[in-house]
Amino acid sequence: MITVEEAEYLIFANTQDFGTEEVSIHQALGRVLAENLTADRDLPPFDRALVDGIAINFKNYQQDKIFSVKEIQAAGQQPIHISDENECIEIMTGAAVSETLNTVIRYEDISVKEGKVSINVDIQEGQNIHKKGRDKIKGEILVNENQVITPTILGIAASVGKVSLKVKKLPRVIIISTGDEIVPVEKTPNDFQIRSSNSLTIQSVLKKYKIDADVVHINDDLEIIRENLKIILKDYDVLLLSGGVSMGKFDFLPQAFEELKIRKIFHKIKQKPGKPFWFGTSEEGRKIFAFPGNPVSVFLCLHRYFLPWLENTLGLKNQHYSFAVLEKDLQFKPDLQYFPQVVLKENT
Repeated sequence: MITVEEAEYLIFANTQDFGTEEVSIHQALGRVLAENLTADRDLPPFDRALVDGIAINFKNYQQDKIFSVKEIQAAGQQPIHISDENECIEIMTGAAVSETLNTVIRYEDISVKEGKVSINVDIQEGQNIHKKGRDKIKGEILVNENQVITPTILGIAASVGKVSLKVKKLPRVIIISTGDEIVPVEKTPNDFQIRSSNSLTIQSVLKKYKIDADVVHINDDLEIIRENLKIILKDYDVLLLSGGVSMGKFDFLPQAFEELKIRKIFHKIKQKPGKPFWFGTSEEGRKIFAFPGNPVSVFLCLHRYFLPWLENTLGLKNQHYSFAVLEKDLQFKPDLQYFPQVVLKENT
């Protein structure tokens, strides 16, 4: 048997780059971004009014001066210029500010009557204008690659005109349950059978990564297992199996792997639960994660080993983990690394 740390090292040593592909922006949510998103123009692309009000040239301002409204400008319109020092423009939030104007005053701070405007507060040159390029200059990175695409990232991509995004390709994954005692969820088991739950658990977890894994069940028959695996290995990049890897008379997976010339990287880890975990790779580079059949063992091995491998493979940045303090000591006699189930409580 090997240690948990050794198992992790060996698994990470077998990460695999599945390449990239282009997907529509409408299909990109939850995928892993494989390119930097850059500004296609200065952001904002023009001097932009931050409030509804009037725009003036500050050099024309003096206390108690009355301005005349030349025109009203909405967002999206061409900027309106002034040519007279007594003119101002009524301007709406988001509208482009002409180069002949450099200061915007809120409606709340002015009085308007029959097209004449008086300013009721002290003002500063340049106020309430979001200057062109203030946020980003054309070509600057807005979003770095190697992160999961969120709704926020999609919004940024849309703002720079990205109708498709380069993302990491996902491995083709199949989930294989084994055991004569397993029956489908919708079927009523007899007194000595159990419903299939491991496959659904794994399949549900993988949906977070946008992986639609196929599911198959194989009974405990060496020849049937071997022939099914021979076909499956041609069509999938990753095999996730549950059951059939321990020391029982009907645990045929290790023998089937050997007969199919699948290289065993390790079998059994000094841990509890999940000690019989088997990991290997085929001549074609297929990765085989064979978990023991106990649901708790499957859940542990999936999260402790496979998901970190998957995130590494997809180039995701290191995930941050939280730490907790045990309320009481735990004592274990066998020389194994234990992963006890706990209830987390937060201090308030």
